[in-house]
Amino acid sequence: MKKRRVVIGMLGTVLDKRGKRANRWNKWRPTVGLCLHPDLPVDRFELLCQPRDAVLAQRVVEDIALASPHTEVRPHTVTLNDPWDFEEVYAALLDFATRYPFDTEREEYLVHITTGTHVAQICWFLLTEARYLPAGLVQTSPAHRDVTDAALTAAGTYSVIDLDLSRYTTLTSRFQREQQQSVSFLKAGIDTRNATFNRLIDQIERVALRSTAPILLTGPTGAGKSFLAQRIFQLRQSRHQVQGRLVAVNCATLRGDNAMSTLFGHVKGAFTGALQARAGLLREADGGVLFLDEIAELGLDEQAMLLKAIEEKTFLPFGADKEVHSDFQLIAGTHRDMPQWVAEGRFREDLYARINMWTFALPGLAQRREDIAPNVEYELQRFAGQQQTQVRFDKEAKAAYLAFACSPQAVWRGNFRELSASVARMATLAEQGRITLALVEEEIARLRQNWRSISPAPVSLPVKEEIDLFDQRQLKTVIEVCRRSASLSEAGRTLFAVSRQKKQNPNDADRLRKYLARFDLSWEQIRANDEGISS
Repeated sequence: MKKRRVVIGMLGTVLDKRGKRANRWNKWRPTVGLCLHPDLPVDRFELLCQPRDAVLAQRVVEDIALASPHTEVRPHTVTLNDPWDFEEVYAALLDFATRYPFDTEREEYLVHITTGTHVAQICWFLLTEARYLPAGLVQTSPAHRDVTDAALTAAGTYSVIDLDLSRYTTLTSRFQREQQQSVSFLKAGIDTRNATFNRLIDQIERVALRSTAPILLTGPTGAGKSFLAQRIFQLRQSRHQVQGRLVAVNCATLRGDNAMSTLFGHVKGAFTGALQARAGLLREADGGVLFLDEIAELGLDEQAMLLKAIEEKTFLPFGADKEVHSDFQLIAGTHRDMPQWVAEGRFREDLYARINMWTFALPGLAQRREDIAPNVEYELQRFAGQQQTQVRFDKEAKAAYLAFACSPQAVWRGNFRELSASVARMATLAEQGRITLALVEEEIARLRQNWRSISPAPVSLPVKEEIDLFDQRQLKTVIEVCRRSASLSEAGRTLFAVSRQKKQNPNDADRLRKYLARFDLSWEQIRANDEGISS
């Protein structure tokens, strides 16, 4: 059974009024014109109008009856005090949509979005897209100026828009390509293969383009937090979502009055040596992005002021008695175990709660060994761009380097920063742009020596009872990993790198804590012992 076509639209108080009584059929009137197309027969027109336009509505009803006798027109009175008020118009149209008795089995619906204020047109679109109206959209427009036929002039043209994007595979695939391009941009075009990292970047891409809430990047030193923060800013900038610039600072370099002054600025004479006023980084980041690397190293006073600046967009420069305004997005980075830092009173719980809305833990290089090969290629290309020279591995040299770099023997304490330095050393020493096997063997020896020279001394931790040799060897490995990890979570990710992939919600920290408890040990005890030796 063929469905009846029903059009829903508002009376056009300007366009539908065009033309005097005698010549109105020589003018394009959107509501009337829509009913003049033989290839788009309208069985019923639900016409929304305000009480003050009742006379015009009646004239349109009569003209549609003359031009298209088979079209039934049902006027609906809608009262709008301000047709340009978004909230009022949306509420009125939503009320109509929820009360209307749609019969999708027998009727098909089109919403006419040509008439009404721009606000009304936007509201029609939003309601239709959200499926409050089970309809497509129809847009009408006047005929081309070259058209001289009066009937064609009166009818104008129309275009039906179906919001079911799944039918438009080309458009859908384009959206997917653009999303993939954004993800590739965040990864600097590196074809990463680690499934966990790729899922992480997918989520960061969505958050970066949809939210201005603070983002917290955690992970070991050298994991790429600063680089990723810069790419997030550039991605938002490319979509015109940020007007200001990226302002970055490593909080570990800020101490005392210098910390307050650097971040929040100061007035002239605020302290000894303050000969000139200073704006501060928070004000410089107004309209842009502020990246606070190693945010856990901030003092408690600076943390309190930062919380106010994030929440209220205002703060007091050092020594000032008048607040200043700055609206920025915060990206923070740290290698610390933040929950532990909060528990120890080193970081304010309220500030952590504020910046913890979007937290992403970047894995170290040792947890992404399958990504070493593409990153080596990226570093070679970067070196070539900086030095304006091409450098390549010999085949056997590349195989030897990757075999070592991806093996458990390669500790990669400095993560991607250390890998970058390693590739740069070989590229610098390469004669005629060729990295030979001899150069690779020399670099491997250098890396081994570096890791041996900074390896912590063996440590003896108290265990209450004698344990089997098997457990001794296993426990020794666990303790070594804990000592070279920045947090309990990082150590857990390293130790359970394979089995965690099979868990939907892995809790590596809790799993490791329970393992240590079997031997009456704790993360805090291991770290305290380690710090005692270091000092």
